[in-house]
Amino acid sequence: MKITYVNVVADSGAATASQESHESPQIGTTRTRNKGLLSRLQARGPEALTDAELVAVMLAVPVEKAADMVRDVSVPAATGRDAARMSALNEYAKRMRNTDPRPVIDSARAVAGIIPASVREAKKEHFLILCLNARRQLIHLETVSIGTLSASLVHPRECFSPAIIHAAAAVVAVHNHPSGDPTPSSEDRDVTRRLQRAGELLGVPLADHVVVSASGFFSFREHGIL
Repeated sequence: MKITYVNVVADSGAATASQESHESPQIGTTRTRNKGLLSRLQARGPEALTDAELVAVMLAVPVEKAADMVRDVSVPAATGRDAARMSALNEYAKRMRNTDPRPVIDSARAVAGIIPASVREAKKEHFLILCLNARRQLIHLETVSIGTLSASLVHPRECFSPAIIHAAAAVVAVHNHPSGDPTPSSEDRDVTRRLQRAGELLGVPLADHVVVSASGFFSFREHGIL
């Protein structure tokens, strides 16, 4: 009996190489065309691209393929991998739209992080009120006064007025020390006690009083004073 051996590995490798050589020009063309889309995207922004061009950039597919995907996904009964990819993109876009951009103020460091350097390094004292919602997200920031901090200058009425207007669940008081030393003074402590009592009466608690400066910050809450 004559046995004939077939070099499957060699044939498979040849087939694979043949397939790669056949696909490479198309892949290269797609990459080249998508580079042009990327250049236009960078120069003119996403608004300059059509829906199909945006999908082509995100999924690295030819524009013609992307156009078919955009058209097919508009059909309610659309199925298959292309429809699945488009539904994934739609879900991602929806989640991005629903992302809440409001920062969470859950520490003195978070407070100091949103106070601009122009306030931290100012030559005059700035007194600010941060209004927070129930999730400790910043919903409003207002400068109440500029000048020397004193009980007469910083009145609870001015401090809690923004909180009432914006229906805040809590407030954070912030002021800077032009000296560069954030250590609280006796006046700082007096003002903090007055604001704490006012907040308790109004049902809008003073969550913290943070003193900021060019060199750092001090939290009444984190030091157990509030």
